[in-house]
Amino acid sequence: MDPATEVMMDNFDQLVAPEYPIFLGSEIEQPSPQEARFHILPVPYEDSVSYGGGTANGPKSILQASWQLETWDGQSNPSELGIYTHQPINCHGEAQAVIGRIAALTYEIAKLGKMPVALGGEHSVTWGVIKGLLDAGIDDFGVVQIDAHADLRDAYEGNPYSHASVMKRIVDQGVPLFQLGIRAFCDEERQTREQFGVHYLDADQLVPQQINQIELPSDFPSRVFFTVDVDGLDPSVFPSTGTPVPGGLGWYQTLSLFESVARQRQIIGFDVMEHAPIPGFHAYDFAASMLVYKLMGIVQRTQPAPV
Repeated sequence: MDPATEVMMDNFDQLVAPEYPIFLGSEIEQPSPQEARFHILPVPYEDSVSYGGGTANGPKSILQASWQLETWDGQSNPSELGIYTHQPINCHGEAQAVIGRIAALTYEIAKLGKMPVALGGEHSVTWGVIKGLLDAGIDDFGVVQIDAHADLRDAYEGNPYSHASVMKRIVDQGVPLFQLGIRAFCDEERQTREQFGVHYLDADQLVPQQINQIELPSDFPSRVFFTVDVDGLDPSVFPSTGTPVPGGLGWYQTLSLFESVARQRQIIGFDVMEHAPIPGFHAYDFAASMLVYKLMGIVQRTQPAPV
C-alpha cells in the first residue's frame, strides 16, 4: 500500500456510531475499506425541506432495516463484493460546510477506486457527492436522476444549496444530466433544461407507456452517477417522503431503468435520497434498504469489478 493510501485509511472511521449499524450487519462483518467495493455514506442532512420533514432519519432507518435483508438478492449476492459502512457525516453547521464534508469523504473513496453509495437525507446531499468526484479528478461522467421534481431552480427561497436546486449546481459544473420520471417542475426549470441541454423522459411518458428501458444518447459520458429520490417512485410504493407526487414509477420499472443504464455505461456511484420514515410503518424502511441492495446487485451482475 502506498503512503497516500495509508493516509486515506487513517482518515476512514473504523467503527460506526452505535445508533447507526453497519449495512447488512446481521449477515456480514465490517470489512476493511480497501476490501469493499461499495462504501456506504450515511448523510442525515435536513435543512431546506419545503413540505414534509423527516429525511434526517432516513439513513439510520435504512441501515437498521438492512439487518432484515437476505444476502441473496434473488439473483446474486452483492455482499460478496464487500460493503463498508462509514460513520454518519457530521451535518451540523452551514450548508457549504456540510457539502464540503460529504465531498471530502467522497474524494477519499474515489481515490481508492471504490464506489460511493450515499444515503440521504435531503437531495442536496447529492451535490456533495458529485463535488467529491469532481475534486478527485473524475470529470468525464454524467448523472442520471430518478425524481418527481426537476431540482433545477437556481435557488429556492434564496438558498442555492436547497434540495430544489441540487441538479442546477450539477449542470452548472458542466456535468451532463438525464432525468427520469419528473412530473413537477416550474417554468424556470423548463428553461434550464433547454439552456443546458438536459435529456429527459418524464413520468407522463414513462408510466403510461410502461417504459422499462432507456437508451442513453450516443454522446452521453461513458461513466454515470445514478441518483434516486424516492419520490420518483409512486407514493403507493414510497409514501415515506416529504414531497410525494402521484403518477410515479413502479418498483420493477425503477430497477429495470437502472439496469438498462448499467448495461450501457459504467456506474461510478449511486445514492438513495429523501426517505422520511413513517413511525410504525417499517415496510417503507425495508423497501428503501432493499432498493439500495438491489442496485448493488445490478452493479455486481452487469459490471466487472475494477482491477
